[in-house]
Amino acid sequence: MPQAQLKTTVQATLKRRSFLGAGAIGLGAIGLWPEVQTFAADAQDFLMGPPVKDIPPTQVSKHVWMIFAPDGFPTQENRGMMSNVSFVVTSAGVVILDSGSSLQIGQMAIRMIKKVTPLPVVAVFNSHFHGDHWLGNHAFVEEYGTQLPIYALAKTIETIKGIEGNTWRILMERWTNQSTAGTKTVAPNRVVTHGQKIKIGNIDFVMHHYGRAHTDADLSVQVVQDKVTNIGDIAMTNRIANIDDGSYAGTFKYYKALSESTGEQIWLPGHGQPSKDLLQNYGEFMSGIWEPCLQAVKDGKSEAEAKAMVMKDARVLKRSKTMQGFDGNIGKYISLAYLEAEKEAF
Repeated sequence: MPQAQLKTTVQATLKRRSFLGAGAIGLGAIGLWPEVQTFAADAQDFLMGPPVKDIPPTQVSKHVWMIFAPDGFPTQENRGMMSNVSFVVTSAGVVILDSGSSLQIGQMAIRMIKKVTPLPVVAVFNSHFHGDHWLGNHAFVEEYGTQLPIYALAKTIETIKGIEGNTWRILMERWTNQSTAGTKTVAPNRVVTHGQKIKIGNIDFVMHHYGRAHTDADLSVQVVQDKVTNIGDIAMTNRIANIDDGSYAGTFKYYKALSESTGEQIWLPGHGQPSKDLLQNYGEFMSGIWEPCLQAVKDGKSEAEAKAMVMKDARVLKRSKTMQGFDGNIGKYISLAYLEAEKEAF
């Protein structure tokens, strides 16, 4: 099909998308056919979602800034801006701590960074493989070149390069009604390991990974001079965390090991505001789910009985009215806690 005809066909298809259901129709399924896979790749070259409105960055510490995302989940209205993009201004340039959910969000972050410093971006860290933390990589390699170092754990790189990477791109388009269209999958290109130290300009960065928590590839990046650590999604200020890829018991072990290694820190989350007591506060909520489930299994009680115990727990009750995503997700995450408790018991 000639390129001009291809473009006309795709544009007509997008105009009909509201009648066809989800915005990202078929890109996952039609990947089975090479002809359509080529069509989708070509279409991506000229289809582009709208820009994301500017969000002025907030200074967290001497060198660390955060572009705060108030929403916890992607929608057409927020255009996917549902996770924080943080950055560190070093003497050698700017270091990104999670790049956001799309090309457009990354572009907005670049505009905001330029209002803080004229220095270029010299490195990016991706905390884990969920798309709202790395799909913005596209904007940074587009602006600063494909050789820009993008660091992540090996499992994160492997996952993004696999089927899941493209799946996240498709899902983000669907959830935002094509607002993130034009975003390409750009995987990290540098492997880091637990305990590794990376010096960039006048700032030392230390890598931390203590097993499965939110996922099995959660990288926390410590900004040594500022006593700030970016923790991705292992804890959130006021959003119920996706634990589908994670572990309750592993989360508590991760918190303990990280805290013992770093000492007092400002914890910089992917969702919500930073604070020194974030791990303690979120750990308390998670314990309110985990401990009743563990006790229910030990006592031979059913999952339904465990759920009733959790919903009466004071640590859960005090968050139930204000936490983003609570009503829609608490049932599933109690079930996951109960299943994990059964494995722990047997």
